[in-house]
Amino acid sequence: MRRLLYLFMAAMLPIPGALAQGADPVVIRFSHVVAPDAPKGRAAEHFARLAAERSGGRVRVEVYPNSRLFGDKDEMAALQAGLVEMLAPSLSKIKVLRSTEFELFDLPYLFADVAAVHRITQGPIGRELLDGMRAQGAVGLAFWDNGFKQMSANRPLRRPQDVRGLKMRIQPSKVLETQMTTLGASPVVMAFSEVFTSLKVGAVNGTENPVSNFYTQNMHHAQSHLTLTDHGWLGYAVLVNRTFWEGLPADLRNVLEEAMGEATVFANRAALEGNAAALAALEASGQAEVVGLSAEDRRAWREALAPVHEEARRRIPAELIERVYREAGYAPSP
Repeated sequence: MRRLLYLFMAAMLPIPGALAQGADPVVIRFSHVVAPDAPKGRAAEHFARLAAERSGGRVRVEVYPNSRLFGDKDEMAALQAGLVEMLAPSLSKIKVLRSTEFELFDLPYLFADVAAVHRITQGPIGRELLDGMRAQGAVGLAFWDNGFKQMSANRPLRRPQDVRGLKMRIQPSKVLETQMTTLGASPVVMAFSEVFTSLKVGAVNGTENPVSNFYTQNMHHAQSHLTLTDHGWLGYAVLVNRTFWEGLPADLRNVLEEAMGEATVFANRAALEGNAAALAALEASGQAEVVGLSAEDRRAWREALAPVHEEARRRIPAELIERVYREAGYAPSP
């Protein structure tokens, strides 16, 4: 019913790209769900500045952070319906538009470091995944880093068994569901905007996030411990409504693509710097204890979560998984 309402509303609205050919400026509404000072929030603002400068004022990007325009539950349908021109959703959400292929990024311990991530997101596999979005009414412009995820709770999670019995918030992903059930936890799918309050009142007991998300959303005021598990990578795909994009003059698309290329470099650097700064600020705040893992502890996590990869082959094409393993340099646990 909600989807039908969006389509009706979209039919009543003019298409900004079509108007752009006869009037300036073109308005791009860029909606996202994190804080303005999170890496994605900063990158969105940087793209907005570049777009205005490089287009000579022909483009105005309006950035709507913190789910002010659309939240997790609505943003993908809103993009398809033309109620927003641009999003940068986390990759788990993209299955709403396409297949389960983007869930491969949720596989635990798939990437050893950021360089391994970029061999996928900045290589042929990443381009193929983004190009595949056109059939679903979206154009994939870029991948943006956020960072490696850490586990939080009101107790230290040094070993996989420490998660057992907890209600853990996740994004909508079967891979993440399997991850949590494999650890003996109860996965709870929840919009990002609802997480802090849910942690505060005990509706969920913990979650997984890069440190920058954890800190900028003030989760350290609702969780006593953050364990540096580095168990998964969280990234975004910058998507634009296809009808809007194809309605722009070719020269303007080129300008925006160049601006997005520069914004992507900025975004990835902001993710590295933002997570380091957030970790330092978190440790200085004394609000939550940061728990490090020994090499033995980390091995235990990796071994405990190895079955998630096998389960994923029921949903994600095995050939794609094998290509990603080769490019990322992932070696399955013996």
